[in-house]
Amino acid sequence: MKDVALEMLTSPGCHNCAIFAAFWETEKRNWPNVTFKEVNITEPEGQELAQKHMIMASPGIIINGELFSTGGVNQKEFLEKLKELSAE
Repeated sequence: MKDVALEMLTSPGCHNCAIFAAFWETEKRNWPNVTFKEVNITEPEGQELAQKHMIMASPGIIINGELFSTGGVNQKEFLEKLKELSAE
């Protein structure tokens, strides 16, 4: 399995961020090759990521340095993307 870097750009009080975080909590044991990092948009690193990827809605999901989704996550598509990147 190839290593995959997963970043979640969050904002305080973000409902969709909480939904994704709970979803990832249940899924992460299936993905030992995925490194997860949560970045708050109110911190300099978060502001930099938001600008770089033009993220206007939370959560911003970045996989291997590429923007996957913003504002909400299609869980099925997300898992398919992880599967695809892990198998390469």
